[in-house]
Amino acid sequence: MSEWLISIEGTETGHALALALALLAALLHAVFGALQKGRHDPWLSRGAIDFSYGLMAAPFALFVVPWPEPHMWPIFGIVFLIHLGYKIAQGYTYTKGAYTVVYPVVRGMGSLFTVIGAWLLFGETFAPVQWMGVMVLLVGIFGLAAYNLIHWEMDRHTLKPALALAVLTGIFVALYTTYDAYGIRATADPFTFLAWFFLIDGLTVMPWLAALRWLNMAHRPAPGPLMLRGLVGGFVAFFSFGAIMLATRLDKVGEAAVLRETSTVFAALIGWLVLGEKVGPRRLTLMALIALGAVIVETGG
Repeated sequence: MSEWLISIEGTETGHALALALALLAALLHAVFGALQKGRHDPWLSRGAIDFSYGLMAAPFALFVVPWPEPHMWPIFGIVFLIHLGYKIAQGYTYTKGAYTVVYPVVRGMGSLFTVIGAWLLFGETFAPVQWMGVMVLLVGIFGLAAYNLIHWEMDRHTLKPALALAVLTGIFVALYTTYDAYGIRATADPFTFLAWFFLIDGLTVMPWLAALRWLNMAHRPAPGPLMLRGLVGGFVAFFSFGAIMLATRLDKVGEAAVLRETSTVFAALIGWLVLGEKVGPRRLTLMALIALGAVIVETGG
């Protein structure tokens, strides 16, 4: 599998597979965000998810894939710090704001900064039509943020901080997408990077922070349903984050990142159908603009 993936890097087959992986990541990332934001406290959900995918990754990292080359350990250290900052910012964002309000801003800002980061780190450039797609995407993002500032009725006192935190989280999304793409390209076997990333990221900080938070709660949620959510989230994370990382190795980082942001449409549907959050035609139209921008980026390349 690894040899075949490496052989199609930079080819038309690799491009097509990267497109499919980015769209799969879009759907699954919306599911992943809803799992963290949904029924349980976002910090507890994230801890349970991380613990689950860390345990699942351990046998693959230790006994299946080749061990990382020596130069990979500093890369894993930086990756860990970036993801920790991302998860902390994301936890506060989901605590402050409704899912359908903050999620599009996080993902959209992340795609913009990733395009810039891919240009700086990998020398990737966009065609004029693709930049038009990025602008369409941003119109949807900032239009959605403005609409929410004016019309959103729930938790008005936390809306502005939530949007500011969403922008900060978007910056971390760009950092981890770009640097993870560098990391997965720095090792001979892409699955080595994925397995060790999930192991290190999953079992280090967040599960223990979540456990402390749970112990200090006056009304602790039952651990069974929480861990079940973590188990489901762990599987989703494998395919969501794994898909986008493989896409960035096979093809352009910026294009993969923008395509992933079609997840905002899936997030709107999940927020409406599963979390009971009102979407409305105007907000749905603005979210569709974000998806349209991503489509223009892909077709204009």
